[in-house]
Amino acid sequence: MQHHHYILYKPNGYLSQFVYQKKRAKKLLGELYHFAEDTMAIGRLDEDSEGLLLLTTNGMISEEIRSKKVEKEYFAQVDGIITPDALKQLEEGVVIGVKGTKYKTLPCVAKSLIDLPITIGDGKKIRDDRHGPTSWLRIIVTEGKYRQVRKMTAAVGFPTLRLIRYRIGSITLDQLQCGDVVEVQKLEY
Repeated sequence: MQHHHYILYKPNGYLSQFVYQKKRAKKLLGELYHFAEDTMAIGRLDEDSEGLLLLTTNGMISEEIRSKKVEKEYFAQVDGIITPDALKQLEEGVVIGVKGTKYKTLPCVAKSLIDLPITIGDGKKIRDDRHGPTSWLRIIVTEGKYRQVRKMTAAVGFPTLRLIRYRIGSITLDQLQCGDVVEVQKLEY
């Protein structure tokens, strides 16, 4: 069987799915491109997050990429100026809620970020300067719990305002504009 693989720069405001059963209308991935039948997102980005999303018709590849062997890199714009202590806490693991229970995240990389890569556009306007300063950080994790990065930054006192997944393994957003979809022969992660 011939499998199909896609690299997508998911815009803010889209669900990482093709079907939505609830009554309220939502923007779905199928509106961005004509994907092959049985295409599935490899992991998810919540509706108000943006960035790299890989899709495939091959469930085995999906499982492999979602495993703890493959790094996922995020850029998070947070409320306030991130402190060295908060970054250290993130790197050591913090306690978040997952499915109603307490969970300590695995150690990760968390660094303050001065400049965003050029491919990251302005995105949706979060708020203006009257509401106080914001800062950016880079977080690299190997796990992917529901809204994990948002919960992690909130746990150390810096709620996430904007979240962008920049990299999965060796695949990045470089060369993509928001909303772009590229079909590839193979996902080289």
